[in-house]
Amino acid sequence: MSEAFIFIPPRGSDVLIIADHASAHVPADIELGIDPALLRQHIAIDIGVAEVAQLLCERTDCGAMLAGVSRLVIDLNREEDAAGLIPVISDGHDIHGNVDVDRQRRLSRFYYPYHAAVQAALDVLSTPFILSLHSFTPSLSSRDEGRPWHVGVLYNQDDRAARIAIPMLEAAGLNVGDQLPYSGAILNATMNRHAEARGIPYLGVEMRQDLVSSSEGQSRFAAVLEPVIEACRNALA
Repeated sequence: MSEAFIFIPPRGSDVLIIADHASAHVPADIELGIDPALLRQHIAIDIGVAEVAQLLCERTDCGAMLAGVSRLVIDLNREEDAAGLIPVISDGHDIHGNVDVDRQRRLSRFYYPYHAAVQAALDVLSTPFILSLHSFTPSLSSRDEGRPWHVGVLYNQDDRAARIAIPMLEAAGLNVGDQLPYSGAILNATMNRHAEARGIPYLGVEMRQDLVSSSEGQSRFAAVLEPVIEACRNALA
């Protein structure tokens, strides 16, 4: 057991789901200095991701590595020297407890164990395929922009799985953002490290949070993603 992650071992599948923002947990000895209600919002957690990941594990026997702490404690999908690794502001909210925090202690306690566990989980798979699973808020407080997409597909240099997944997701009736609501060429730290740097094929998916906030929506997305993952894995293994 580790406070940095929750690992669901695969049961015969070479697919690993990686969910960097699956938890809103803040350890009792860390004080962020924010309204606790914010821990139920998008700045703290990718809403719906843990549930969809668990459903996919049940349906496909794949494994999953789920973050064990909130992105407000440390953002596991950042380079370790990135300014936003331990955020002091998020979507207009000041995170007072992160000002002058011991950065190295947070890295050693959460970041390094998490990424070491991801690497170890991939190392035992013969032909690994990664689903990088995130969710995005329909609107940002700090930005006036429309976010109409039901799902986004993100990637950096390796777009092989994206080219397979996008038409399948569109055929399932979804409004798909190709490199939207933001580009994986800009923010793709975990996949750059564990997939692109190692030549492991992956699919980066962002689900819109209002569509996966209920059990019905979570089940729908798991059902939609299951054949997409299978098609990508079979084509790229």
